[in-house]
Formats: sequence, structure tokens, C-alpha cells
Amino acid sequence: MSKAKLIIAALTAIVAIGVSVDWTKSDSKTRTLWQQAVAPGMLSQSHTFLSNNCAACHTPVKGVEPKLCIACHADNTALLQRQPTVFHANVQVCIGCHVEHQGTARMPTTMDHALLARTGHRDMKAAGPDVGPSAPDVEAVANLLNRLPRQEAKTPPPAAPYAEVKQPDKPTLPLNHPRLGADESMLNCVSCHATKDRHQGFFGTDCVQCHATTQWTIAEFLHPSARSTECAQCHKPPPSHNMMHFSMMSAPLAKQPNAKVNQCFLCHQTTVWNDIKGLGWKKVH
Repeated sequence: MSKAKLIIAALTAIVAIGVSVDWTKSDSKTRTLWQQAVAPGMLSQSHTFLSNNCAACHTPVKGVEPKLCIACHADNTALLQRQPTVFHANVQVCIGCHVEHQGTARMPTTMDHALLARTGHRDMKAAGPDVGPSAPDVEAVANLLNRLPRQEAKTPPPAAPYAEVKQPDKPTLPLNHPRLGADESMLNCVSCHATKDRHQGFFGTDCVQCHATTQWTIAEFLHPSARSTECAQCHKPPPSHNMMHFSMMSAPLAKQPNAKVNQCFLCHQTTVWNDIKGLGWKKVH
């Protein structure tokens, strides 16, 4: 055996011994040299206190396990009781949306709506009296999903795993946003986003007819002509317009003292609500 091969073999043996010793010390509070060498990047600001404790999140050979995340976050009542985030109580998959080692300046959250839908649909199929989630969990998942995946739209909805659980009542899909995937189209958007409905219920609950999951803004949207007088078809007035504030301040300020609440076009430009005709930018609420 050549000298070079002997050196390589010796180095390999040393590394192997070091790795085996390090794994046996994986519960140490101090990150080992080899762990530092393979760390993909800095943890987020909220997790920096775990920088030298890999075992807090990683299980040897298996990697990151949901049970380790849940051990710290299960008592986060602020997260589990808010409508937009209550689904975390029933979805036991963390790393699909929460990816660490992206640096301290970035939040470890990248929402994967398709994964959320697949997880919920899988739990619905697996549910039963003896296996799968409990009845309350199934009910929560049924609320999260309001339709079947696109590829199953022509088949009847699955039988209810429990009699008391209401199944989705829309087995077929509406015309969805072209950038919306089949998995994402299963989601019941309002189960999380009802508190953020800027349309105030005007356009119903089929958000997917206009919106994709990448962003709320709609690139294809074209506002009607600035000469349109049918604003009230889409827009609701702010609460202050239904009080004396409107007749005493808003209308006179725009020099339209006789304006009705539904005559938005008399005072407002179509660029932005605070762009008042003849006055310019004015924030009065």
C-alpha cells in the first residue's frame, strides 16, 4: 500500500472514531467540531439560544422530528387559539413550513398550502373508530378542507368517518385561479383567513376564484373605469361613514355636503381611498 493510501486510511479511521464518539455525546450542550462543520447556517433569532444544542431539535440518524418541536411549542396558547393559526393543533408536520438555518434575519416560516391540504386529506382518509385521529380532530380537519382534490372532483365525497362530523358539502370545484395547484384547491380559505377578509363578506367564501396562495394581490385585476358610479357593488363604507362623522367631517371636507354614503365616486379617486377629489391625500379616519 502506498504512503498516500495509508495517510487517507488513517484519516478516515480518525474521522470515523470521532463521529462515533460525537454521536454518543449528542445530548451535550456544546456543539462538537464536526457538528459545527456540517451546520448549514445560523438559526433564526428566536432559536439562537439553541445554537450549541443540536440535540434539542435533531435526533441522530432521523433528523428533525415533530415531537421535539411540539415539546417546546405545545403550550403556545396564543398560536393555538387564534383562528388563523389554530390548525397547528391538528397538523403534526413542522418541517414542511418551518425551515431553520436560514440566518438570524429571516423568520423560519414558509407557508406550504399544498402540504397542509395533503396532510389534512390524508388524515380524513385514515380516520376511523379504531385508527387515525379522534372525532374532534377529524372535525377540525373537515373545517380546514371544504372540497375534494381536483383529480377526485368527479367522484362522490368519502363517507363520514364519524356520524357527527360534517363532511364537505362541495364535492366539485369552482373555477379556480390558474396558478392554484390541485392540492391547494382543497383548502377552505376562510377557516384561517376569515378575520382578514378585506371584502367583508361581499364576495363570499370561494377565495380561490380570484386569489392564489403566493400573494393576496391579483395581477390580473383591472379596476373599473374612474367614471364608474357603481362602487357600492364591491365596496363597503368604513364604520365612521355610518356615524355622524360622515356628515359632520368627511363629506364637508371633500366639499360634498350632500353626498350619500354609497356615493363613493363623489369624494374618492380610484387610486387609493385617501386620495380625495379636489383635496389630494388626506387621512381622516
